[in-house]
Amino acid sequence: MPTAILTGQPVPGSSIESELRSLGFDVRHASGAADTETLLARVPATDRVAVVDARFVGHPHALRLGLTDPRFPLAAVPGAVTARPDGRQALTRAMARENSAGGGTAVAVDNLADRITAALDADGAAVHRPELGSLVAAVPADPQARNEARQAVAAVDDEAVRLKSAVKARDGFVTTFAISPYSRYIARWCARRGLTPNQVTTASLLTALIAAGCAATGTRGGFVAAGVLLIASFVLDCTDGQLARYSLQYSTLGAWLDATFDRAKEYAYYAGLALGAARGGDDVWALALGAMVLQTCRHVVDFSFNEANHDAAANTSPTAALSDRLDSVGWTVWLRRMIVLPIGERWAMIAVLTAVATPRITFYALLIGCAFAATYTTAGRVLRSLTRKATRTDRAAKALADLADSGPLAEAGAKVLAKTARRLPGFTAPALALLGGLAVVATAALTDFGGPWPLIGAIVYVLTSALAVARPLKGALDWLVPPFFRAAEYGTVLVLAAKADVNGALPAAFGLVAAVAYHHYDTVYRIRGDAGAPPQWLVRTTGGHEGRTLVITVLAVLLTATQFKVALTVLAVAVALVVLVESIRFWVAAHKVGAPAVHDEGEPA
Repeated sequence: MPTAILTGQPVPGSSIESELRSLGFDVRHASGAADTETLLARVPATDRVAVVDARFVGHPHALRLGLTDPRFPLAAVPGAVTARPDGRQALTRAMARENSAGGGTAVAVDNLADRITAALDADGAAVHRPELGSLVAAVPADPQARNEARQAVAAVDDEAVRLKSAVKARDGFVTTFAISPYSRYIARWCARRGLTPNQVTTASLLTALIAAGCAATGTRGGFVAAGVLLIASFVLDCTDGQLARYSLQYSTLGAWLDATFDRAKEYAYYAGLALGAARGGDDVWALALGAMVLQTCRHVVDFSFNEANHDAAANTSPTAALSDRLDSVGWTVWLRRMIVLPIGERWAMIAVLTAVATPRITFYALLIGCAFAATYTTAGRVLRSLTRKATRTDRAAKALADLADSGPLAEAGAKVLAKTARRLPGFTAPALALLGGLAVVATAALTDFGGPWPLIGAIVYVLTSALAVARPLKGALDWLVPPFFRAAEYGTVLVLAAKADVNGALPAAFGLVAAVAYHHYDTVYRIRGDAGAPPQWLVRTTGGHEGRTLVITVLAVLLTATQFKVALTVLAVAVALVVLVESIRFWVAAHKVGAPAVHDEGEPA
């Protein structure tokens, strides 16, 4: 149980003790610095501890933000400071300085909590200070200041601020205006009944899977029900994040579930639509797989660009400046957020078209919309990359190398070709990745199934992939390398399955691409959480992108169309088992040891 140590002389009529207890703290009283240090030493090292001035006046949510957010080892608001177990050593050291002769800081503050915070700053500790906005957090020095602080507290509705802050500051048009105005109240309802964000996330997944099942019936009633349930799933998807922000229930496991379930819901729904279309005599599996490939490649573009520029120096460009100027024109902000077809707009479109049209029309609209969005965003990022003067860091190059997912063949080739790669122009890496991908996809698409040309294209792809990653990916456009690799691998599987022209080949290919895509998404979430890439043995076991592409083309040459379908199914199951078991093991272990929670507060894709 977390412990709060109240320091200083209690103030008659103060509610600070009850507020701390309502936040889950066991409250203890200390008369001074020496007593505080003694009590601090008695708190178990595995518990959170806070030091709060007894004169504190402020909103309960200000205390909640300052003392209960699980993402930060150290945090503080005026009059209060807290430490998680991994921040206890720094807090103890700062407390000892304050209790030593003469104190430990030169800051003229009259409360112990703020002096400890100043000592932490002096030690170079990273102390999180939440944005309070209109919320009040203060330690009044006299009765008049206390009355003024209490009046300021009464003037601001604490609950209204808490509800508003539960909603992402930056979100899509549909989410902002059609979902969040009421989903925040659902989040509050869930919080008051003790529901957790993970439970709401699971409910969202189950609702989406039921929606996919309704779509798979192939009936008009099933399609209508599927559209309604998909919207309901998205409402719950918004609710789980709002619940996490409302009650500060962030967790490593929750962040992973939220991210992976979003992908699982959408792609399972694609499969449900394809099954429903098949019941009506229309085979749209190629469209469903194409939609998944396109959407996944869009995400990889987002991830790669952001990682490449995560900590770039001199990160400026005329294109970025134009975007900043457009942000001052309100309607352009919403227009630009809508045309990139984020998850709210995309799911709303899919739900409506499912209810009123056919699966084929739904997929056509989805492919056209996503293709336009991908072209718009990628073109803008290419322009930014070409016009900005930025120095890529080693961290960025490592992240791009991890996102590339190079297997043993590309790694071995990269070592051999390292000297050659250093002599090539800066644009070589993305150019080679693109040309190699085009070689294997084009030969698969333009020749008959079972012929040797796709295999020759795959060999070329292995060589170009090795040369592309033979030097650090620090070029202006090197962030395009992972998306080109994804498009090449997924596109090859799609084209060969379609060329096999046997019943069940495309669904098997859908399963294989879904399993591999999960591995690639998992890599992204690990990098975002500063956990590094998946273990090397996993990448080697699954072959890397170039190894899997080569294996697929070999199977297409050696097997009949029916045998190829079976091989795709076996590969899909094998890859899914390996990557899922390792991923679940990693994230559950990370959650148990209290790894930092990483939640995406940016615009959803």
